[in-house]
Amino acid sequence: MKARLSDIAQHADVSEATVSRVLNGKPGVADATRQAVLTSLDVLGYDRPSRLRRKSAGLVGLVTPELTNPIFPAFAQVIETALARSGYTPVLCTQTPGGVHEDDYVQMLLDRSVAGIIYVSGLHADTTTDPNRYVTLRDRGLPIVLVNGYIEGVDAPFISNDDVASMDLSIGHLVQLGHTNIGLAVGPDRYVPVVRKIAGFRNAMMTMLGREDVEDLIQRTMFTVEGGAAAASRLIDKGATAIVCGSDLMALGAIRAARQRGLEVPRDLSVVGYDDSTLIAFTDPPLTTVRQSVQAMGEAAVRALIDEISGEPAPRAEYVFRPELVVRSSTGAVPHAAPAYGVVPSAPAAVAPHGSPSSSPERPASPPAPDLYGHQAV
Repeated sequence: MKARLSDIAQHADVSEATVSRVLNGKPGVADATRQAVLTSLDVLGYDRPSRLRRKSAGLVGLVTPELTNPIFPAFAQVIETALARSGYTPVLCTQTPGGVHEDDYVQMLLDRSVAGIIYVSGLHADTTTDPNRYVTLRDRGLPIVLVNGYIEGVDAPFISNDDVASMDLSIGHLVQLGHTNIGLAVGPDRYVPVVRKIAGFRNAMMTMLGREDVEDLIQRTMFTVEGGAAAASRLIDKGATAIVCGSDLMALGAIRAARQRGLEVPRDLSVVGYDDSTLIAFTDPPLTTVRQSVQAMGEAAVRALIDEISGEPAPRAEYVFRPELVVRSSTGAVPHAAPAYGVVPSAPAAVAPHGSPSSSPERPASPPAPDLYGHQAV
């Protein structure tokens, strides 16, 4: 789109002559004024002249799962913004069922001489994957960073959410509300985050309720609304009064399943999600969920990759970020008719009232969390 000098001058609060000098690369303009004109050009949607365009430091691949789960666009936005701030141009590669395979994307990125690759919940999160695909990249000197997954023997930094702490926060909150029959709805247990959530669930149920017999309260399904609904139906049949879900989408499915049975959330069933993805605060009821540190994790991944590219590699470790519990209106006190198991605290925590997020303020809670897998916490 052709730029109009008058529009840019008005937006930048300078003269048209000054705008002309900036666009034509003439001297005699202060750096701050020049930047103000270029910013106005960008804000108004005009194309910069080729000589004024930022020169990219290089391409960086960003490999993510499908974008239908809103947590992955959130990660992509944070990572792409951080890369752009550092002068790199991100190349987004989105995997979909039956679509382009991760290995094919990587080959395409290599053909374009990318400076590095960031993986978010890629094949590295699958315990059945062949680690050689990552070892080979490192052997050829390509910097990589892997987010939310872990593989032994890969020479790269890992960035993860603390899934064990997530379960500790969720179960602790529900136990305070009087729940003892608490179910867990997660995805396939070949994925590292699922394995860790199950371990955290078992540990929390044992520590807080003295329960070892929790296998019947664990449902493995798909990370979808439909998967959450199927898992919730089975857990309700087993007498669960509360369900902790492996994603916000699964939690929405659990609420749907409860309503189809004539149950009300949270009066008859409490539901906790995971991710705190976009718009979850505006569901009906607003969803209590565990918030991943998306901003901090995304920026840490970019920082680690740039350090790798610069020849100053980060220490080889898994950097584990602590989540926080955001209490909204999908959790409440245990129904009075529910059978008790174990010892329940005598003073349940206060429950957020029904209504809009404005009438149900978020209350982050972060008690100390156990670390069952011994990696570095952040």
